[in-house]
Amino acid sequence: THTQSAFGEQMDSLSDMVSFGAAPALIAYEWALRPLGRWGWIAAFVYCACAALRLARFNVNTGVVDKRYFQGLPSPAAAALVTGFIWLTNEIINAHRDVPWFKAFIELFTGGGILRTDLSWFMFAITLLAGLTMVTNVPYYSFKDFGGKRSVPFALLIGVVLLMAVISIEPPTMLFLLFVLYALSGYVLYVWRKATGQYVSIVATSTDEPDEKGLHD
Repeated sequence: THTQSAFGEQMDSLSDMVSFGAAPALIAYEWALRPLGRWGWIAAFVYCACAALRLARFNVNTGVVDKRYFQGLPSPAAAALVTGFIWLTNEIINAHRDVPWFKAFIELFTGGGILRTDLSWFMFAITLLAGLTMVTNVPYYSFKDFGGKRSVPFALLIGVVLLMAVISIEPPTMLFLLFVLYALSGYVLYVWRKATGQYVSIVATSTDEPDEKGLHD
């Protein structure tokens, strides 16, 4: 609608902080991190704090970053990793609860029914990794360069349709795998740029503004 404003920009960040920062941290803590005691709330706090820092950095760096990339893992993708793991795990447990081989497997490794506490450290690792990746300088492709084109390539339309069809087969599994691959893609791009001698930072080299000193090192 072309009605964006500075107020809307800040409101958007506050909404993202609640939706992709505080909410996933609270869900992860209540679902599996609480039994870890202080380690559980540390992981949830680190994730929430990193989401706030990532959104604040995004706002101040809007004018000096390469629009084709995000600086660090985007908060929606980080939230998808955390909550996607919970969704996928619940689906697996519920779908295979009465399957004999699955019950035997669970009894062999847990001594009984699988509990959330059995997954606490997995949840801890995913929550901490997602949070810390948000505040790194690892570049993530933003897909924003597609927005300036008047026409969309036919092959791209076919690819989108096929992707939606694949996701619809098993949404929890496919969506979680999709965001895992996206989370790993940034590190792959970082290593590739480093190996080929390219600039790793996506922040522009201009230091005209005093507040930008140190952002481009």
